[in-house]
Amino acid sequence: MTFTHEGADYSFKHGTVVIAAITSCTNTSNPGVMMQAGILARNCLEKGLTTAPYIKTSLSPGSGVVTAYMEKAGVDKDLAALGFTTAGYGCMTCIGNSGNLPDEVNSCIVDNDMVACAVLSGNRNFEGRVHPLTKGNYLASPALVVAYAIAGSMNIDFEVEPLGNDKDGNPVFLKDVWPARSEINTIVDNNLTPQMFKDFYANTFTRNERWNKLEHPTGELFEWSNDSTYIHYPPFFEGMKKEAPETVAPIKNAHCLCFFGDSITTDHISPAGNIAKNSCAAKFLNEAGV
Repeated sequence: MTFTHEGADYSFKHGTVVIAAITSCTNTSNPGVMMQAGILARNCLEKGLTTAPYIKTSLSPGSGVVTAYMEKAGVDKDLAALGFTTAGYGCMTCIGNSGNLPDEVNSCIVDNDMVACAVLSGNRNFEGRVHPLTKGNYLASPALVVAYAIAGSMNIDFEVEPLGNDKDGNPVFLKDVWPARSEINTIVDNNLTPQMFKDFYANTFTRNERWNKLEHPTGELFEWSNDSTYIHYPPFFEGMKKEAPETVAPIKNAHCLCFFGDSITTDHISPAGNIAKNSCAAKFLNEAGV
């Protein structure tokens, strides 16, 4: 299949990567793998390799310390040049908040029932978690997220297939740009210090002025609201005592509340990302004035 994006034509096959994200959930707490991704990005750029413009690429570390040491090492610019610009901190793409894909990509996937893919350095890859239109979702290290984004497909054997061609048209394999462990250790040792963590976390409770100015209830207990469309007081807490009961009664005549087929997860039941406009959840929210 083919589609046109920003004036250029692209082919689309099963396994094409449309989302590539270095996310906060797992690997961004490891400076070694983050620097590895940065050096790989630098090496790829020097070879003339880049990512396709229709791929949603992003970087969302779990801590500003990551930004500090990557900026000091200069690899933040290399990642940004491939589209891995810091979008913010914390859970984003990994919980379905990648944002919309380009309209042309959406149409190509839906009209042709294509298996589009997302690759991210998170910890959840089941269908529907990353994006409603990515049926194939894969977990990888930050460096491999960069590599797959450049390759543009999950259907690649890095041992025998190149990531792409260099400026002179010569094939570039992953082994040609993969950083040596000694290089990674050196850049980590030269750019990461304990003081970075002390400086960043010293003002954790004062850094976000907008957050601190939000109006909020006071007191030790949460103020539940019956009008909330997000969270309600769990009814099974009603009448519950602090002490455990002396005897636990057997459960009799219990009924199945929900029976689901394959590939149904909590993200289909209670999505953290976009809610489809034609879904039951959207209907409920619209009727509630949301």
